Amino acid sequence: MKLCVVSEYNYTFDEFEAVVKEKGEEISTFISDFELVKVNDHKSIVLFNCTNMEAMQAFMITPEMKQWDDTPI
Repeated sequence: MKLCVVSEYNYTFDEFEAVVKEKGEEISTFISDFELVKVNDHKSIVLFNCTNMEAMQAFMITPEMKQWDDTPI
């Protein structure tokens, strides 16, 4: 399933990109054809093909990812 996700965050784009790269191996188990596009220093667009939606959902609700989502913009 091809998806496009717009993310806004209080971190910088470079910090966001670093987390994405750090999680690369784990993310690659459920995502292929991945591209991260910078909109500005606090917003990006991720284009990707999700090969396993259940695995992506499980990843997104981990304590670490929930903490990232709960950080105020």
